[in-house]
Amino acid sequence: MKPKLSKALVQLRTQVDDCYPDRDRRSDGTVGDTRHAARKSDHNPDEQGWVRAIDIDRDLAGKKGKPDLMPDLVDQIRLAAKSGDKRISYIIFDGRIASSKKAWAWRPYDGINKHNHHAHVSFTIKGDEDSTWFNIPMIGGK
Repeated sequence: MKPKLSKALVQLRTQVDDCYPDRDRRSDGTVGDTRHAARKSDHNPDEQGWVRAIDIDRDLAGKKGKPDLMPDLVDQIRLAAKSGDKRISYIIFDGRIASSKKAWAWRPYDGINKHNHHAHVSFTIKGDEDSTWFNIPMIGGK
């Protein structure tokens, strides 16, 4: 079965790409590689083929020496989820994770990959068919 990207994932990536066209994409990813396939991961297609995770390279400016904007962007994604966007399942970035499990508060992440070079955003099944605009100020929201 051919993998299908969550429509919310595609929408978030489009908004990020539109706002940061020169960004570095070396750490970007959607469909999991063989390392992901060996474990449970939202990068792996589910039984219906849905992939519900995206990695977005940390370097939004695309040039070394520019301000690091990713900490602010992931916090705005977290706040969108906290404000009621039910498409977002969890976020991992820079050794921390946020999810509804702890009311979207950041807490330490103890996984193998600390996600220092990219942000990881996972989506719920609600995002599979929902491509509505994300209301995130840094990528075009209010």
